[in-house]
Amino acid sequence: MVNTGLYIHVPFCIKKCPYCDFYSAAGCSESEYGQYTSAVIRNIQNYLEKYPEIVFDTVYFGGGTPSVMPVSFFRDVLESLKHNLDDGAEITAELNPGTAGEEKLAGIRQSGVNRLSLGIQSAVDSELRDLGRIHNFREAETAVSLARKAGFSNISGDLMTGIKGQTEETLMKSVNALADLELDHISSYMLKIEQGTEYFRNGISSEVPDEEKTAELYLLSVKTLADRGYHQYEISNFSRPGYESRHNLKYWHCDDYIGIGPSAHSCFGGKRYEVPRDLSKFIKEKNQQEIINEDHPCGFFEKAMLALRLTEGIDLNNYPEEAPSVLKQAEKLAGTGLVKCRNGVVSLTAEGFLLSNEIISRLLADF
Repeated sequence: MVNTGLYIHVPFCIKKCPYCDFYSAAGCSESEYGQYTSAVIRNIQNYLEKYPEIVFDTVYFGGGTPSVMPVSFFRDVLESLKHNLDDGAEITAELNPGTAGEEKLAGIRQSGVNRLSLGIQSAVDSELRDLGRIHNFREAETAVSLARKAGFSNISGDLMTGIKGQTEETLMKSVNALADLELDHISSYMLKIEQGTEYFRNGISSEVPDEEKTAELYLLSVKTLADRGYHQYEISNFSRPGYESRHNLKYWHCDDYIGIGPSAHSCFGGKRYEVPRDLSKFIKEKNQQEIINEDHPCGFFEKAMLALRLTEGIDLNNYPEEAPSVLKQAEKLAGTGLVKCRNGVVSLTAEGFLLSNEIISRLLADF
């Protein structure tokens, strides 16, 4: 049996957020939801017919906004893979607090989903309005309460730094408000203005905190989350002990995962590939089209690059041939406060994470 992650992309939203560059569409119909559900199940079955030995130990419904889907979507998808689903699988669904009614949450939990990831982003309503979110913070608080009532004991919340109008005071309000909700996991992302988004077209770059200020806000959030009992285990991810995202760790550990749906990515069977960003094509075709990006993924360079995103870093004792080069570079950076090196394990500090691309390039310069 082969433990594998499953990512299912749900390309539907009630409203497209101005900063979001993920593939999604707003205002879709119930019939399209049904067609999409059938296409997801069909593609899962295609994989299981070809690879019956697969055991899914993590499942992740991402988007888009998976919580706009009817409860039957989660029930039917999970039912379709039940014979290949690990008994202790972590099954996550992303949820917008503005779509989280009591009945919907209870139904999602009863379908088999056991972990929620809530797109809270901020506890300051003016910041939420600028982000184009459809919820206010009171609705986020209600969503967490209803989720606990529905039986969810593993809840994550998203927090965004570097957004328009954000100050140290408003960030602290948000960090502490999320911690006060007793979330099990917090993902704290720095806003990045991507080409093709409404933010990019509107030239909002001049209205958000500059790079130096955003770095200060990030480090402040790291310290405050640590003070509130959240361990940083990856650049943007913090958790209480034992609540790290098992699915996302698959990405950073270079483990196998299969992506289903338009724009989904996979690393499976010795290849890395993606599905075109085309909902209509995905629904119509028997098998989703998969474009190969890499024939031999997960070599040393990629494993090291991904491992260095984690606070645990990379244990070079497992790579005796490559270790001397990396350790030589690490020693050059040891006095900067950006890199730690101990007993052959190299990792980045919180300050180092702010310059991760540059530092990782230097550490892996010979590969």
